[in-house]
Amino acid sequence: MKTLRGLTFLGGLVVLLFAFGFIYRLPFAAAIWPWEDGRYSYLFVGSILAAVSAAMLWVGWSGEFGALPAGSLNIFVIALTTSIYFFKLASQGRSDMTLFGILAAISALASLAAFFWSLKIPLKETRPMPKPVKISFGIFIASLFAAGGALILGAPIFPWALNPDSSVVFGCIFIGDAFYFLYGMFRPNWHNALGQLLSFLAYDLVLIVPFVGLLDTIEPGRFINLVVYTAVLIYSGGLAVYYLFIDPQTRFGA
Repeated sequence: MKTLRGLTFLGGLVVLLFAFGFIYRLPFAAAIWPWEDGRYSYLFVGSILAAVSAAMLWVGWSGEFGALPAGSLNIFVIALTTSIYFFKLASQGRSDMTLFGILAAISALASLAAFFWSLKIPLKETRPMPKPVKISFGIFIASLFAAGGALILGAPIFPWALNPDSSVVFGCIFIGDAFYFLYGMFRPNWHNALGQLLSFLAYDLVLIVPFVGLLDTIEPGRFINLVVYTAVLIYSGGLAVYYLFIDPQTRFGA
């Protein structure tokens, strides 16, 4: 198990490296994205990778592999849905998407195996999930399913114009994230919330400053989208900070 902890922590560092690569649009990261994209789309991908990294680093550091099912389920849903989309594009003549479909399918199988393996591992933690966190998770789940479905259908709900293909992939990511929180709702243990809150905090920290900076230059038709998105970032970030670092019952070291 010690070796597995080390590998998980190392994997989190690798994912963090790619997160910074997307955030700063470095060639090694942009080269693995399936198509050319804009600054804020790369930033969004970086924020998602930062969220994944935060959870992996915590699991590797703490050895709390009983919390892995939620993250594995998240990755499985994202990988499965994106593989279907990549294969659909490949069937429409975009043969360069076949490799992405294969890689996503392999990721789906690996994450599904990790889900069933880790499902048998008991959590070390016995504290229940605080009620405000559980209520917030319910709100996040509904919002992620709604936003994910809208993005897959091509609705312009982001504060910037999206490549149509990116809109579908981002929608798949939101649907996967909904399952991440849904697992915590069904097993409301504190360690089935801690990883999610850490992930949300990392995601928020990447996006909040650039989003605030958009307020002066945003297209009028997307202003409401930006305000709503920024409000979600502020709320989720505040929730994470309070329960991870302030609340005497749940903060680190409690």
